[in-house]
Amino acid sequence: MKLGDVEKSGEQLDSSNEQAQQSFNDCNPYSVLSKFTKRWTVFLIALAGFFSPLSANIYFPSLNYLARDLDVSMELINLTITAYLICQGIVPSIVGDAADNLGRRPVYIAAFVVYFVANVGLALQSSYPALLVLRVLQSSGSSVADLAPPHGRGKYVGAALCGPNTAPSLGPVLGGVLAERASWRWIFWFLSILSGLCLILILVGLPETARKLVGNGGIQPTGVNRSLLDCMQKPKANHTTSRAIRPRFQAPNPIACLRIVFHRDTALVLLTNAIFYVNYSCVQASLSTLLMDIYGLDALQVGLTYLPYGIACGIASFLVGKIMDRDYRKTAAGVDFTVDKMKGDDLARFPIEVARLRSIGQGGETSHTLFGRRKTNYLAKHLAAPLILQFICGLTVTGTFNVCNTLIVDLHPDRPATASAAVSITRCSAAAIGVSVLQFILDGRGPGWTFTLFGALGASTAPLLWMEYRWGMQWRTERLAKMVKAMKERKERDPEIKG
Repeated sequence: MKLGDVEKSGEQLDSSNEQAQQSFNDCNPYSVLSKFTKRWTVFLIALAGFFSPLSANIYFPSLNYLARDLDVSMELINLTITAYLICQGIVPSIVGDAADNLGRRPVYIAAFVVYFVANVGLALQSSYPALLVLRVLQSSGSSVADLAPPHGRGKYVGAALCGPNTAPSLGPVLGGVLAERASWRWIFWFLSILSGLCLILILVGLPETARKLVGNGGIQPTGVNRSLLDCMQKPKANHTTSRAIRPRFQAPNPIACLRIVFHRDTALVLLTNAIFYVNYSCVQASLSTLLMDIYGLDALQVGLTYLPYGIACGIASFLVGKIMDRDYRKTAAGVDFTVDKMKGDDLARFPIEVARLRSIGQGGETSHTLFGRRKTNYLAKHLAAPLILQFICGLTVTGTFNVCNTLIVDLHPDRPATASAAVSITRCSAAAIGVSVLQFILDGRGPGWTFTLFGALGASTAPLLWMEYRWGMQWRTERLAKMVKAMKERKERDPEIKG
């Protein structure tokens, strides 16, 4: 990317781009929240994000027990995983739009109430239809972009994703302990208790961060958007005298999420993320059964084999966040772009695609391929090999997830929750398809060729990311120009339209 190309792309927007990103440019400074409040909010975001992957993965060590107790086949049990993934993808497309319009707090509260009730039901049910329905309900259960400007967003995203990234390994350990020492029902009782405690923390201490409602944090929220802790405190000095924007209920619009999916500058990033998530989901879903068959491990021992992945996820979340921030600074210096640490940067004039993708590695597909091809001989004798490959997968896959998720939010700074929902709907839908056919491929072709296929699928993402790196800014500029043109035409037809 040359400086001339950057300047040419930026000149196509000039003053019109200010309308497309007005909500991010009119705040001075970018956020008035204290460092402690930001860290506390990121902690709660990470804790809340812990539950979705935890719910999916804590389930794996108990699959054989569930099939036996409910007297159904493994194909039907895998269908409950597929149903969970489908709804895990669909629901964010609805609540993401609601979070951008109504605020983060109401959506978090509603989601955790539903999640808590679903887990109580799962702990009490004793039939396969009930299990299937309640797993769907379980999947229905703040955005970092509200807190951090682009130049420092990497470390915040890395911290917030520690929860979702480490849960896949801790889940099977907890699930194995509970299934082996108590029963599979205690898996859902455990989730009920933990989610109840998280709901209390959200009610008491999660601040509203939606910039549409509270700006840079200087506007006092109202109603359910205001935390109990905030209600008990005196008005803060950094709150302005601006009248609080009372959110008006609007029917959630999943179409807003689908529009993002079909934009050229985001489609390639979403597809890459989805492919890696398919690989990750299929490896994790099949690992417990394969290790039980090959090594004769029990549920607790299988759960422990997921730990290397979790350790790698934690390391990658921290390191990749630092690397993204470093790459941002290097890219800015390379194109003579001045970083605005106070307001945040106007990304229309900055090649954010280059900054985010310059250090991304493509190693996850290699580890998937090795796991598949060598499983039937060398790995059958040496348990250390799949554990090492789990660690490699954790580093590479987590790095890819973090970079793609951050870039998607960078490309849509005005609607970060909707952008994140687009990530969920694409990757969960793809993973649901992968998991639904996984057992049939394993039975027909064996683990070796199955995971070789997934490895080749992972390798196919390299040219996708190269195209995003090369032409992403051009496509983004064209998209924003079309948005501004459409807004001008609407204002000409109806002068009362604002923005």
